Amino acid sequence: MNDMLALLARRRSVPPKFMAAPAPSEAELGELLTIAARVPDHGKLTPWRFVTIGPHTQRRFAEALAEFTRADNPDATEDMLQRERERFASPLVVAVISTVAPHPKIPEWEQELSAGAVCMNLVTAATAMGYGASWLTGWQSYDPRFLALLGVKAGERVAGLIHIGSPKEMPADRPRPALADIVTHLD
Repeated sequence: MNDMLALLARRRSVPPKFMAAPAPSEAELGELLTIAARVPDHGKLTPWRFVTIGPHTQRRFAEALAEFTRADNPDATEDMLQRERERFASPLVVAVISTVAPHPKIPEWEQELSAGAVCMNLVTAATAMGYGASWLTGWQSYDPRFLALLGVKAGERVAGLIHIGSPKEMPADRPRPALADIVTHLD
């Protein structure tokens, strides 16, 4: 098995709670985003964009999520609020924003799939660099208050919040589906 196949065979998500500093350097981040952007993109539309979220903004977002939770649920416990504050606990978060637009030849579905491919390329590239990575969304990715903080425009959506950091430890792998359960062979 070559190195690329070995990497793909062992890749797994590293939850933010298993991450620590350092985050990728500025040069590494540039390389990661360049690799992430090398995806199928019919019509060369670039139907996605990136928003990098560093530690200062993460702290601001964490407090905002706690405030939103308290506003939506006045009976929220301090533990519930703390869980919301920890949603941005990784060293770096990259938001991949889907910027799908109507096109006479390129279906919106294909544009959405391209944004998903960007997320997966980013996770895989970060893993190849030795970082832990996790592709998450969560309730905040659909909440208009959070979307406004993130600068998501009308018609855009969060394809993923990609958390990246140095793994403190590797979590146990999750069970993977048996091919017999998910593959149909047509001959």
